[in-house]
Amino acid sequence: MNALVIDIHTHRHDADASAIVSFNPWEYVARTGCLCSVGIHPWNANSATAADFDRLEQLARHHDVAIIGECGIDKLRGGYLQGQVEMVKRHAMLSEAVCKPLLLHCVRASNELCQLRRTLKPVQPWVVHGFRGNARVARQLLDAGFYLSYGQYFNPEAVRITPIDRLLVETDESPLPIEEICALVALNRGDDVAALAAAVASNATSLINISLV
Repeated sequence: MNALVIDIHTHRHDADASAIVSFNPWEYVARTGCLCSVGIHPWNANSATAADFDRLEQLARHHDVAIIGECGIDKLRGGYLQGQVEMVKRHAMLSEAVCKPLLLHCVRASNELCQLRRTLKPVQPWVVHGFRGNARVARQLLDAGFYLSYGQYFNPEAVRITPIDRLLVETDESPLPIEEICALVALNRGDDVAALAAAVASNATSLINISLV
């Protein structure tokens, strides 16, 4: 594979410059020449303080912060649901204010996220990261205007119905290199690996309005 594969979301803080590293605001560390995302994870949504969100608002304007998030809704581990919903709203408003896309964690919450998108009518793109849902849920999110990012584990049918211009790849917490994950996605779609890598790179750079390649 000759094309550079852009990793839209990773928790590996030692990742190279082609990866966007995710931080909570209280753990943010500047990485020279690298981009990152910053947000309050839904597992922390109900314990986050006003100072944590103030810190997030400050960091959101940094030139190396390309994406707001991950935030989101997790009905299994996220705690009080309304608190998670309100935190997504705050992140969404911040995303609009700084003109940067929103990265979302979604566990059994596609209905809630779609409703939020309909209500808030964001201009900035919304990306569901690490999507593992089935084709029906993928179609629901795609029809609502979301991008879908796929990691090591995914539903093959969902991958196949995702338009190539709305598809991204990521390592998240996987030990696999992003090139292997991209190859797995391409294999399941029946795509040429280099062509898919190039499409993912184009999607990612368009989302964050900057060149990584």
